[in-house]
Amino acid sequence: MSLELKNVSLKVDGQTHIYNTNLSFQKGTMNVLLGRTLSGKTSLMRIMAGLDVPTTGKVLWEGKDVTGMRVQDRKVAMVYQQFINYPTMTVYENIAAPLRIMNKNESEIDNLVRKTAKLMKLSDEMLFKKPLELSGGQQQRCALARSLVKGSGLVLLDEPLANLDYKLREELREEIPKIFKESGAIFVYATTEPEEALLLGGNIATLWEGKVTQFGKTIDVYHNPKDTVTAKVFSNPAMNFLNFTKKDNMIYYGSNEERRIHDVLKKLDDGEYIAGFRPNHLELNPSDGHVIKFDTTLNVTEITGSETFLHMTHNDDNWIGLIHGVKNLEFNSKLEVYLNTRHMFIFNTDGKLFKTATYSEER
Repeated sequence: MSLELKNVSLKVDGQTHIYNTNLSFQKGTMNVLLGRTLSGKTSLMRIMAGLDVPTTGKVLWEGKDVTGMRVQDRKVAMVYQQFINYPTMTVYENIAAPLRIMNKNESEIDNLVRKTAKLMKLSDEMLFKKPLELSGGQQQRCALARSLVKGSGLVLLDEPLANLDYKLREELREEIPKIFKESGAIFVYATTEPEEALLLGGNIATLWEGKVTQFGKTIDVYHNPKDTVTAKVFSNPAMNFLNFTKKDNMIYYGSNEERRIHDVLKKLDDGEYIAGFRPNHLELNPSDGHVIKFDTTLNVTEITGSETFLHMTHNDDNWIGLIHGVKNLEFNSKLEVYLNTRHMFIFNTDGKLFKTATYSEER
């Protein structure tokens, strides 16, 4: 069982929504589409489902060209952010609905409904309630059960947990990969959240403005983003960047700032580079190892309870730091921050990855 997109693109009213794309998904895999709002995730899913026909290219299912084939003629299910259940029907009948359309007999329907409900942790008592009598998480489980019960070979999930509260999202994020592994179908899951992508695992396609920037195993893409765009997408908050010049045993950056180097940066050939580093690697106090100090201006702080986001300016660059604990810092004040060079990704000036961060190599 496989799904393949070959040279697929999509234009709507003369505007390109999806640029030339090639993707291949295999049976029993979890595949994440990660990108910001309007990056093209839903457009790709609609093409996979058959709801939209690509402007160019083909959609192949098990090697067969299904481009343009009606949705109802495909073994595909789709679950949206706004979980849709029939409010006047019981949970049991909601899950059974696709099976009745398929003209399954009552004995088979009952067996499949109960088996799928058990998989989704919906009790017998819940089965005979109306969806609105359940919690938000249970309602989404009902919608997911309906998508799984008909044995679809392809299940598309478009930000299915976005409308749930934090606790329910965490609960379902942990369960979904286990649930879907048992079904053996191909799952494609769209999200805007890098943390969710990492929890789901499997494979990932990062998207930016209608382009797939990288596709591979989720953990590998996270630790080896092929360019600055992918690194920006697969970091929350987005990765910070710094242009610098390396010459002899020195690096030069910002407004006449310079630092002597004694570590991995020393091995770089002389020239211009871009350093990338994730917000959680900036520190207010220097750690052990080779550290670079930056003089910044603090603009805004956001306290989340256990962490503090620091929005700062370094010359013409806007950076974000993610610091553990609650920090009471003065706005528009000078702030020294530190970065251990083992957390620096090095990119060429064209944005392509030159060297992954040392900590990623050591994983």
